[in-house]
Amino acid sequence: MLESHVVSNAVVTLLVLGAAFALWRASRNRLWREAGRSVARRRPISLAVVLLFVAVALLDAVAWVGPAPAEGEAVSLRKPRSLVDRAFPVDWNERSYSAPLARVEFYGDAPLRHPGRHLLGTDIIGRDVLHLTLKGARVALLVGGLTTLIVIPLALLFGVSAGYRGGRWDDVVFFLISTLAAMPGLLLLIALIAVLGRGPVQVCIALGVTGWVGLCRLVRGETLKLRELDYVQAARALGVSEIRIVFRHLIPNLMHLVIITSVLLFSGLVLSEAVLSWLGIGIDGSWGQMIDQARDELSRDPPITWNLLSASAALFVLILSVNRVGDAVRDVLDPRTVREAR
Repeated sequence: MLESHVVSNAVVTLLVLGAAFALWRASRNRLWREAGRSVARRRPISLAVVLLFVAVALLDAVAWVGPAPAEGEAVSLRKPRSLVDRAFPVDWNERSYSAPLARVEFYGDAPLRHPGRHLLGTDIIGRDVLHLTLKGARVALLVGGLTTLIVIPLALLFGVSAGYRGGRWDDVVFFLISTLAAMPGLLLLIALIAVLGRGPVQVCIALGVTGWVGLCRLVRGETLKLRELDYVQAARALGVSEIRIVFRHLIPNLMHLVIITSVLLFSGLVLSEAVLSWLGIGIDGSWGQMIDQARDELSRDPPITWNLLSASAALFVLILSVNRVGDAVRDVLDPRTVREAR
């Protein structure tokens, strides 16, 4: 059985190759090429921040095992360490809390092993907060990215089929999405995670199962409109198969809606994981878990604030940047917005 870091490296390679192929295909299409340039021109800083988080997440997902430790060295050197981990020394931990850039421990004034070098301080067991914050980016991108890959196929499958076929199947799909939308989302998430488990993939599946309803409703409504347009009616009259009509005429005209909704959905998914971590059922290493662990530290005297502030600031900056990029994508791709601008 392959080790986890080998699988992670393979997934990162596939993602990078897939992203490169998608960018190459988009660059060959004038519409997508101009849309990309327009988004970059409208939100250059936000886009750069999002790309920075993506780069940190990818660097933290690429890991390998170091050379065999010499006699007397720590066995931890044989554990897989990512590129982010390798940016910090192996023996980077302290004994307990230390304030940002402090030279002594926060409690007891004992000298630190690395005085003045912990930019954001350390937590209760001496781990560097900057290191933990950088590693949290991978969890946030995993939750948002993997869950979106689950949501989009489900929404397209049920939304397009219900909107195009109509009839009894449309009634079944509409009943399904209405039932899921009527359930309290948080309670349904807790129930699914209790059944599936607390692993990263299980949490993403639970978020995907509860998050596809809104996009499905939008896709269904748009498909109901598109199926009555002249070019779809002409294709049907010429004997074009329904599968070809769906993939050639419907889905391409739904992609702007899917992309806009998916970008904006990302923020909600990351925040949902933070809420789950607050309840103690989130993903290990996430910003939500850091916030959950830091809430009791505010009651100390004097209070410990840097753990909470670091994770909250990273979460805020990422979601703000993604939302601003999503607004730019909507302005560029939404036909109604384009017509109003003209």
